[in-house]
Amino acid sequence: MLSLHPVSDRDLEDLRRFELDNRAFFESRINARPAAFYEAGGIEASIAAAQREAAADTGHQFLLRDPAGRLVGRINLIQVKRQHYHSCELGYRIAQAENGKGYATTAVKLMLDIAFRELGLLRVEAKANAGNAGSIKVLERNGFSQFGRSTRSFELNGQWLDMLHFECHAPNHGASPSPRTA
Repeated sequence: MLSLHPVSDRDLEDLRRFELDNRAFFESRINARPAAFYEAGGIEASIAAAQREAAADTGHQFLLRDPAGRLVGRINLIQVKRQHYHSCELGYRIAQAENGKGYATTAVKLMLDIAFRELGLLRVEAKANAGNAGSIKVLERNGFSQFGRSTRSFELNGQWLDMLHFECHAPNHGASPSPRTA
C-alpha cells in the first residue's frame, strides 16, 4: 500500500537521491528548479522551508512511499488560502521509473483526503500542460473538472504551452468550514 508522509529531516538522503536521479526527467516536463536546489545545503533548505510552510499552514509537502518504503513521488499543496477561499493548489511528481503504475492517481486520492478531511479545505485546484494526457487522466480519475484553459501561458525549454486548469471540491462543499479553517 502506498503512503504519504510529511517531508522531514529524516528524508534528506532519500530526497536527494530522488531529485538527482529524476532531474532530467522532471525538467523535460516542468520548469527546472533553481541550480541552488542541487548544491550543498539546497535540499536541506528545501526541507526547512517545507516545515515552515506547514507550520504556517501556507503549504504542505508530502513524500509518497511504496510498501517497501522506497520514495517514489512527491506531492504538495501550495498557496493555501483560508479566509474566504479555503483552497489551495495541488502539484505532484512521480519518479520516472515508477510512471504508469497508478502511483500518481493514488497519491492524489490520498492528498485530497488530507486536504478535505484533515486540513478542512473546500477546493483544490491543479494545472496540467494541455499535452500531458497522463496528468489530465490522473486529475479526472480523482474527480477534478476542467474549468479553464490558458493559452501560451507556460514556457518549457523555449516552447510556449497551453495549460488546463482543474478544480475539485470537498464532498461537503457548501457546509461551514471546520473550526481549523475559520
